[in-house]
Amino acid sequence: MYFRSEMTVTPVKTNARDLDVVMAARVSTLGSDSANNDKPVEGLINFLMRDKHGSPFEHSTFTFLVEAPIFVAREFMRHRAGWSYNEESGRYRELKPVFYIPANDRKLVQVGKAGAYTFEAGAPAQYECMWDNMQAVYTEAYERYRNMLHNGIAREVARMVLPVGLYTSFYASCNSRSLMHFLSLRTRSEDAKFPSFPQREIEMVAEKMENHFRTCMPITHTAFVRHGRVAP
Repeated sequence: MYFRSEMTVTPVKTNARDLDVVMAARVSTLGSDSANNDKPVEGLINFLMRDKHGSPFEHSTFTFLVEAPIFVAREFMRHRAGWSYNEESGRYRELKPVFYIPANDRKLVQVGKAGAYTFEAGAPAQYECMWDNMQAVYTEAYERYRNMLHNGIAREVARMVLPVGLYTSFYASCNSRSLMHFLSLRTRSEDAKFPSFPQREIEMVAEKMENHFRTCMPITHTAFVRHGRVAP
């Protein structure tokens, strides 16, 4: 059994530049010459972001390999516009005993009601309770899973006993417009025009993706933040 508390995001393939955005935008006025012009890009990207001209931001691609608990993957797949996914399958392979247990800095206690709540740190006894219960359930579930496999029960049936804290891996591909929409919903930021309330675990993944986005498309990222972290 292996317990971990971090998320892994590996950029697998990236074809994304600020220049891609301006070339796509300028084709409307310059035609094929848009690929050869050397005009400044910052002002145009800022204009496109501010006035919500979104299609030029779709001419970029990011592919990430994500390792995260199943419940994070399921939240991811709520994002459908501009995203593609392929995930490892418990029908075709024996799943590894890697499970998520939150780190000690993960806030445990929900305060307030739906739509108006915050999270606060738990007491030491609550962290101990969380660790003991998660470890016990994970261990029992995986032993039952292995027992069914040992007795000839199909993987697609045996996997039904496993909890959503089990780690899975999946490829996630998107363009910069869909990535910005994802980031606007799955991160908390004081720069955001509209508040968001992501679960901390998917936010951990989103933060890693945003770091890569910022590196590859710094002007686009700056404009995204400047205009309230709202996707165009």
